[in-house]
Amino acid sequence: MPLQRKVPKRGFTNISRKRFAVVNVDDLNRFSSGSEIGPTQLIESRLVRKILDGIKLLGEGEITYPVTVQVHKASASAVTKIEAAGGRVELIPSQKRN
Repeated sequence: MPLQRKVPKRGFTNISRKRFAVVNVDDLNRFSSGSEIGPTQLIESRLVRKILDGIKLLGEGEITYPVTVQVHKASASAVTKIEAAGGRVELIPSQKRN
């Protein structure tokens, strides 16, 4: 029997999958009040290693002071938590990978 028929086939790899670097609301507490947080600040603070297809903000945790966050995507809970603290979330267009 040929080797390709002997080896088990499992799963599926989507070649057009988008991979986002994830940042939680709780991680933004290391920045000062009123600061503007963009992709370069997230990389410099080592919250994100690579941007990949973009940065996504998730709503885990709490923040008590206003900040302006510039990300590629954001969950609804993250946006409500940041706006409740007096800040705002700005969505920037996603990058295209080669």
